[in-house]
Amino acid sequence: MTRTVRLRPWQKAAFDRFVASDAKDFLAVATPGAGKTTFALTAARHALAQHPTRLVVVAPTAHLKVQWARAAADFSLHLDPAWSAADGRLAPDMHGIVTSYQQVAASSELLARIGNDAFVVFDELHHAADDRAWGAAIQAAFADAARRLALSGTPFRSDTRAIPFVHYAGDEAVADYEYSYGDALADRRVVRPVYFPRTNGHMEWAAPGGSLHSATFDDPLSVARASERLRTALSLDGEWLPSVLQAAVERLGLIRREQPDAGGLVIATDQEHARGIAAMLHDRFRTRARVVTSDDPAASHGIHEFAEGKEPWLVAVRMVSEGVDIPRLRVGVYATTTATELFFRQAVGRLVRWTRGTPRQRAWLFIPDDPRLRVLAARIAEQRRHSLKRAREEALERSPFAAPVARFAEQMSLFAALSAVATDAVEPDDEWVDLGDEDDDLSIELTLAPPPPLAGGATVLDGVTRREEKRWLRDANAALARDLARRTKLAHARVNAELNKRAGVERVTHATVPQLQKRLRAAERWLAEV
Repeated sequence: MTRTVRLRPWQKAAFDRFVASDAKDFLAVATPGAGKTTFALTAARHALAQHPTRLVVVAPTAHLKVQWARAAADFSLHLDPAWSAADGRLAPDMHGIVTSYQQVAASSELLARIGNDAFVVFDELHHAADDRAWGAAIQAAFADAARRLALSGTPFRSDTRAIPFVHYAGDEAVADYEYSYGDALADRRVVRPVYFPRTNGHMEWAAPGGSLHSATFDDPLSVARASERLRTALSLDGEWLPSVLQAAVERLGLIRREQPDAGGLVIATDQEHARGIAAMLHDRFRTRARVVTSDDPAASHGIHEFAEGKEPWLVAVRMVSEGVDIPRLRVGVYATTTATELFFRQAVGRLVRWTRGTPRQRAWLFIPDDPRLRVLAARIAEQRRHSLKRAREEALERSPFAAPVARFAEQMSLFAALSAVATDAVEPDDEWVDLGDEDDDLSIELTLAPPPPLAGGATVLDGVTRREEKRWLRDANAALARDLARRTKLAHARVNAELNKRAGVERVTHATVPQLQKRLRAAERWLAEV
């Protein structure tokens, strides 16, 4: 069946450029929160209607694999986010799979067979440079793909080696379409303006060699000493971190008066640090915090529950550094020692997603007044200031009375830093920008052709991916098989083999939804007979 999708102007412009391009590779660089997933799935749905084939999405993390599968299901594209090399071929009622860069590195030969003539989406393609083997693996796995669409939320350049499937001019990756944070702010109701309260302090520490040091964030230090200073500030044993957390908790409390489900995110340094911060939020500030860490197999489910709920705080290490969609996040605390531009921009990206119907959607990321972070924040704040100024000028032009608008204070001058005392920022209550009427619908309607037909023709339940429905059916089959084994005194393997035979199923992992339903009915009939 056809599908109508509403695209933001930039998504439609990028889609038109993608359709007009004859090149096998297309790179879209768009700011976090702008809607890269919707653009990519629109492009994929169009491409698969023109050339029916498999769809393969490569994502950075396990959580994003599930998120992509859920988003694809909304486009009637059924992807398996739990596919593994052990599964081998695809089930015939799936359009494709979502895999990870790490999985590609481990199974490039098998994925080369699945990826042959496929449409491939690389989410956050710069991850292919994280490990030398990863870049070589995606080159080997997807060299023969029909078409490759690469996405990134951050403009990136190569270090010592080029990323596969990207065109370079010198050492700069050249995007086929680029949409910056400043562009998104200027378009209004795409992303939120983010503010950066900076906190100074006086830190004292002992270096690994035993020497004693003390400094504020204003003192010039070597790279090694600057890292030690930042680590000292973020220590659970000092008073700098509690002071910043208190300011962030108070800010979120104010926001939740207008938006009761608004959430906060603390990005911690490591797992022990994350758990200590959660305990501090509970013990000192009497507020609940959910912790998600990469060593927890339920982390992806925890993030999903937090995104759908109303809990105030999420504490994570790298689980939500990029791509994870939690639109209700309004306050962040940057409590990690990672100070790269890529990671910082990814952290900011967690706070920028615009949500319809929410008033005055500013967001705040509390950061140490570390010189490196100060520079990174200033670059983003400069884009924000230019866009807000433009919006202010346009608001004046639209006003029939040309009423004076409150002066926009320069972001980096809002905060007074005092040595030895963590300081909060004083922000004018009337610093806001007219982002347009909620009823001004600037989106563009696009009708997409039907996706390729699948075997089985099963209808997926609303809000459930095909993989989730099949997991429920497999669990139900397994439960009945256990009951049958208990009643018939047959071995589990014998029961399962008989059920497969009655349902015409070769392997449960390759079964379609109708086949699993048929197997379930066969088990119910057999159980009624014994």
